[in-house]
Amino acid sequence: MQSSSLSHPVLRTALRFGVGAGLLSVAWVAALYLIGVNPFGGKRLPTMLFVVGAVLVSQWWVRRHFQPEGPGLGRSFGVGIMTTVLSAAISATGLYGIAQVAGPESMQRHITEMRQLLESNKEAYLQQRNGQEQYERTLHNLASTPQGLAADDLKNKLLFGLLISLPGAVFFRR
Repeated sequence: MQSSSLSHPVLRTALRFGVGAGLLSVAWVAALYLIGVNPFGGKRLPTMLFVVGAVLVSQWWVRRHFQPEGPGLGRSFGVGIMTTVLSAAISATGLYGIAQVAGPESMQRHITEMRQLLESNKEAYLQQRNGQEQYERTLHNLASTPQGLAADDLKNKLLFGLLISLPGAVFFRR
């Protein structure tokens, strides 16, 4: 048995893919900011795919390491969880930093764009049951501070990453 925990393939894989996906998410948001696109709006959505992709690839990678018997459900699920947590934390931290650098004008532009988008979809909200309440709740929950954006990013990436970790673990366990 090796003495260093970093030599463990599950931890090493989670670090590799979690940090990679987190940094890729930050780079995407930074690139959007640098080219003048709202980095806090809908163009940030592909960063969710980075996390989901990193989870699935890390589970596949661990499966390759433990051939022929496979990693089992615990290791496969564990690497998915660790990859999710690392990538979500790095992404949220980077988003917070970019929002701080962008300043309040950029945040105000984001809020204005999101309100316009919500207003254009108001009819769709109102056609649903409890649509007015949903519309008002969505309007109220618009992230208007760097902390709010980072918290929203962290929550969403954790949710999506953890949701994909279980089916991925079942699939890649052998």
